Amino acid sequence: QVQLDESGGGLVQAGGSLRLSCAASGRTLSRYGMAWFRQAPGKEREFVAGISWNDRSQYNANSVKGRFTISRDNAKSTVYLRMNSLKPEDTAVYYCAASTRGWGPGDSYDYWGQGTQVTVSS
Repeated sequence: QVQLDESGGGLVQAGGSLRLSCAASGRTLSRYGMAWFRQAPGKEREFVAGISWNDRSQYNANSVKGRFTISRDNAKSTVYLRMNSLKPEDTAVYYCAASTRGWGPGDSYDYWGQGTQVTVSS
């Protein structure tokens, strides 16, 4: 069993930056592909970014390419999402997820965190 705990969300002005963290407990993250998803009010959950278990491959949604960067520190069992040039449309609850099958938008994920709210004001 893996428990995922997101942190780092908050209120930021458009153009600002935030760094989200996802800390795992229960098992090491080193064998899991990891991803960040988000869900805005009234919208379906969408994939944001994913990273392979060995940090050699990343996958970003078109909507965040060039602005968001996913990274991981397996020694700390933590995954990060650096978000720059934030826009009001980035406002959502952000979730991290772990998978033994991949790290892309079409993969199924075994564990999910509770989410952290990101609000971007215009």
